[in-house]
Formats: sequence, structure tokens, C-alpha cells
Amino acid sequence: MSTTQDADKDPLTNGKGAQSDAELLQAAFDAIRLYNPVFGPPPSDGDTVGLGIEHHEEPLTIQQIVGAVLTNPTAAIRRSAGLAVETTKIVIGASDIDVGRDRRFRHDQYSSNPLLRRVAQQYLAWRASIHDYVDDLDLNEAANQQGHFLANLVTEAAAPTNILIGNPAAIERAIETRGRSLQRGFVNWLRDQANNGGMPSMVDTEPFVLGETTAATPGEVVFRNEVLELIRYTPATAKVHTQPLFVIPPQINKYYILDLSPGRSLVEATVAADHQVFMVSWRNVTTDHRQWDLDHYVLALMEAMDATMALTKQDKINLMAVCAGGITAAAALGYFQAIGDERINSASFLVTALDWGVPTLLSSMVGGANAGPVTERSQTAGILSGRDLSRLFAWLRPNDLVWNYWVNNYLMGKKPPAFDVLAWNVDSTNLPAGLHGDFMAITSQNTLLEADGVEVLGEKIDLGKVMVDSYVIGGKTDHITPWESCFSTVNMLGGPSTFVLCTSGHVQTMVCPPDNPRATYLTGPPIKGTKGKTTPDSWLESATTHNGSWWPDWFTWLKKHSDGLINAPKRLDSDEHPSLGPAPGTYVR
Repeated sequence: MSTTQDADKDPLTNGKGAQSDAELLQAAFDAIRLYNPVFGPPPSDGDTVGLGIEHHEEPLTIQQIVGAVLTNPTAAIRRSAGLAVETTKIVIGASDIDVGRDRRFRHDQYSSNPLLRRVAQQYLAWRASIHDYVDDLDLNEAANQQGHFLANLVTEAAAPTNILIGNPAAIERAIETRGRSLQRGFVNWLRDQANNGGMPSMVDTEPFVLGETTAATPGEVVFRNEVLELIRYTPATAKVHTQPLFVIPPQINKYYILDLSPGRSLVEATVAADHQVFMVSWRNVTTDHRQWDLDHYVLALMEAMDATMALTKQDKINLMAVCAGGITAAAALGYFQAIGDERINSASFLVTALDWGVPTLLSSMVGGANAGPVTERSQTAGILSGRDLSRLFAWLRPNDLVWNYWVNNYLMGKKPPAFDVLAWNVDSTNLPAGLHGDFMAITSQNTLLEADGVEVLGEKIDLGKVMVDSYVIGGKTDHITPWESCFSTVNMLGGPSTFVLCTSGHVQTMVCPPDNPRATYLTGPPIKGTKGKTTPDSWLESATTHNGSWWPDWFTWLKKHSDGLINAPKRLDSDEHPSLGPAPGTYVR
């Protein structure tokens, strides 16, 4: 064993002596997150200019990482020995690894062909040993997530199904088509190199036409400013609830995740449930809009809300906000409370994280030591590119969102599937540098959690003083806004809250039509002003499980906050706010 003095002279350890397993993993994670197409290299200055965020040291090189592995062999040796034992079982045909449990290996050849079965078993054993190695390390929750992210990047890329010789389905298709599938796959690869940044295309977007097959709920654009358009949807019933519903979608991607194909549209279902629905459609920004910040967006929302109240002749509105739009909505709610404006009757938050203290892989990618470089990149460029964000989200789930399409498009020579959610997902939008900087400050420093931690339009806001009733929805398998983060909202707001937990992921929680046979959700009693005393675990212990979609439950809750029924309006616009064209409007295009 080398001495500390010897290690200090060793270039492999960067003059610091042997790294611990945790330091090794963090170095590898930093190397990937700081040097990648999404975020680019870190700033050259010691501190990120004008942001007050400390710039951490340059991550280790691959050579240094290898040196650190050699000085910390214990866990690796233990897992290597276990893998060697399992490999012996695989070679002699005594392994009990069931390859069919992994959907990549469900082709008959993986069961009937001894060689392919052993290849699949060896891969699965190696993959499991890598993830077990991460769990062996003495890591906190955030670092453990980072470790499994790194393991996924390596192991999913190395799957034998990703190459022709290891994929019997692709070989059979090549034989059946006399090689044409491989020719088409090569053409698909060339097309993606030219048009999709080298990433395999996820979806065939041709069947999805805005205003016809998606974003098709009838309505009119009744207001427009430089930041947003406001869509008012045509009532589907003779009577409508008095208070209108004002929907704030995320600024990341476009609003029509809430108005997908007919039968899968939350907007369509809400209109059918007698509600007056107004939808914000954000403008897709360019570098010309780099200065638009959170204040700018809140002001734009206030103008749209004024138009909504004028058109409905109401002085109160029900609010629904989704994902990043929920951060903007919370800022607006805090501002309204600070100035004594009581226009908001109730607030619903759908897959929205206001508390960023719960460790997540996404917060690790864009927070901590990376907050400075991420923010500086968008400040320099003027925008945070929507395509870059889409690539980041794809690599958070590499098997499902990258290699699955690699196999389909290139090895099988097929077109990607036509699916409305995926068509929406690739229809990305940019964030202006100003808003992105404010979002980064809120998320990296978790400022919404503290009273007076955020200032909006010159007012310090305190969400604990916001007393409106709220309905908060999270997804149990959400990897973007974990349900525990969503749950924190009920303790951050001062008024009574109802929390609903769907047993699905981020997008599936939003798109959950009542005819979905696999949908389930959990509810509990209203949470009344506990201010942090109710924990996610204690809520979950007393929650009740329901089969079906959460949408009807929300409609019932919203009805209680809508002050009765009135005749549906015969005209969507007014002389003060004339129609600017049919839905879905121009900004969405």
C-alpha cells in the first residue's frame, strides 16, 4: 500500500491522496454533467459572475478516476468475486437468472439458443453487479441516485440487444426483408444525424396535426400579449360553473399535453364536466427575449387573468398549474397575498415541485456545483434550448428513451411509433435566460420554502400566508418531480389542502383519462394548516386506494369551489376582448 506522501505525488490522484468511494463517484458524475452537450464546460472564472454561486474544482479525468478505483478496491473485489461465481454457473448452464423478466430478452431465441441465453444471463449478472456495487458504497440518497444514473448510462449502452449480432429479432427481420430493414435503418440513422442531433427519433409526428388530431378542443384565442395567448374553450354543456378555471401550463414544452388526442384530453374532459376553461399558451422564445424573467411572466399572467375575469364577469378564478408552470403560479399567489389581491379562489398543482430539498437525479444534474455553469450557459446564449432539455430528460431514462428507439429505428429499420405523448414531448420550447436564472435560483437554493425567500415585483412573498384551498397531485413513479416533493406543497401553503397520489409517472399522471383500465390513485383527508407536521409517509399510511382516474375526483373538488351553475355563454369573446382566431392559436405553432 502506498503512503499518503507517495499518493500526494501520484498524478492519478491529482495530488490529493486516495479518494474515497463517494469522492470517486462524485468525480465521475461531475465529469459527465459538466462536460456534456446540454450544459457545456464550466466557467473559467473562480466564481460564476453575478450569480453568487461558487464554482467547484474541475472534475477528475478518466485516468484519475481509474487511479482512484485502484486505491479503493474493497467493494469492487467483493462484487467481482460474486460475478465470477455467477459467470461459472452461466457457463455450465446452472444459472437461475430468468432472462425473460427483462423485456429486451423475450425473443424465443434467448430461451432456446444456449449461446444467446448465456450472453443475456451474463449481461444481466454484470448489470446487477454494477448496481449492487453502487449500493455497497457509503453514499447518501442523492449520491446513490447519481451512482445508479452513471451505472445506467454504461450498462444500458452495453446491452447485447443494441447490436445486430446480439439481437435475434433484428437478424430475423433482416433475413425476411432481404436486407432492406438494414438499409432503411441506415437511412434512419443518417436522417437523425442530420436532423435530430444524432439522437434516435422517438416518434412519427406526421399523424399529429395541431388543431385537428391534437390540441383539437374547440375554442378561441381571446387575449394576447408578448408572452402568452389565452384560449377560451367552447362550453360543451348548457350550464357552466360560475368561477372560471385558469390553467397555467409549464414553460417547458407546449400546453397541449393537457389537450392531447380526443378522449385523452384533460381540457376536453373538464369542459364536459361543466367548467369554463381558459388556457395559457406560452410563446416559444428566442434570444430576443433573453431578459424575460419571473416578474415578466407574472405580469403577463395578471393581464390574462384580468381578461378572464372581464370576459366571465367574475372577480375570482380557480387556478390550475402544471410542473414548471406551478412555480410561476406559486410566485403569483405569493405576490397576490402580499398586495392583498384576492382574485384566486382555489389553486390546483399538478406534478409541481415547490420544495427542492428532496434529493432527485434532476436536481443533481442542474443544482449544486452545476448551478453556476448551467445558469451561465443560458445567460451567455440568451436561452436554454428546448432540444437540449429534451436530450437531458431522455438520458435520465436511457433504456426507454434512447436505446429502445436505437433498436427500433436502426436495427429493425422501422419508423418510430406514432404516439401523441411522444409527439408532444419532441415539440420542445426554449426558456429565456432571465426566467431560467430565476428558476435556477429557486431550485438550487430552495427559496420558496422560506418566508421572504423570493421577491416578486418588488414584494417579498411567503407561501405560508397563502390561505386558498389547494388540490395537489403527485405521481408515485415520477422521476422528474417526485411525489414527496409535490407533497411538501400541502405544508408550504397556509390553507387547507387535498393531496392525491397517482400510481404513475410524470406524464402518465397528467394524461389519465377515465377509461384507463390500469389507473389507480390514493386519497386522504384534507390537510388543514399543519405547516410541516404531516409527512409523506404518515399520509401514505392512512391513504385510501381507488381504481380509475383522478380526474373525476378533481372535478368533484373543483365543483365545490365554483359557486353554482349559470347559463353557458353564447359568445366566447367580447367587444373589449375580441376573438384573435380559433384555438389552438399562433404561439403554439
